[in-house]
Amino acid sequence: MNSKFPKLIPVFPLPGVIYFPKTNLPLNIFEQRYLDLVNDAVRKDKLMGMIQSKIKDKEVYKVGCLGKISDFQKSEDGRILINLTGITRFEILEESQNTKLYREFKVNYDKFSLDLKPLNEKVNIEPLIDKTKMFFEKNGLLLNWKEFGKLDESQKINTLAMIAPITNEEKQKLLESVSLNEKILVLEKILGFYLHGNEFNNQTIQ
Repeated sequence: MNSKFPKLIPVFPLPGVIYFPKTNLPLNIFEQRYLDLVNDAVRKDKLMGMIQSKIKDKEVYKVGCLGKISDFQKSEDGRILINLTGITRFEILEESQNTKLYREFKVNYDKFSLDLKPLNEKVNIEPLIDKTKMFFEKNGLLLNWKEFGKLDESQKINTLAMIAPITNEEKQKLLESVSLNEKILVLEKILGFYLHGNEFNNQTIQ
């Protein structure tokens, strides 16, 4: 099933940014190396990977998401505005040395084969949604819950994982959670920690 995706992909490392299959990520590209990456991807198959970079050296996390460029616009000042639509997560095997300005990695998709299948898990996300509403209200965060309600269960969880103001390591934990139920449990634990800890007491709405 996964053989239709390339084993060697161009990757855009970015700290604090994760996205999931079936979600969209708008990007404003202005660095030359990533302008090259996007232009090359558009000429080839429109596929590119996003992965979180670490603070240390040029290290990246081991799991990212493959996306397809679904919108492409060039601005007058040389920037490129794109929209990436998530397809499937991948694991990095190793970096491939090249002479390009951007980085390429050999990847494997097998661990996340569920990304390409219809959702067949039974999930109960109501407790998580209640906890999320408390968390957002406590921190003065806004979300259009009416529009949010139109998403399917998987999209709801992935959207919350992407927009929640949590640490890069916590976001990565969510990205690496294979099943939806596993993701729900991890997100509940993270939000529970912030709700019952003292992390955000100074920002509580009076």
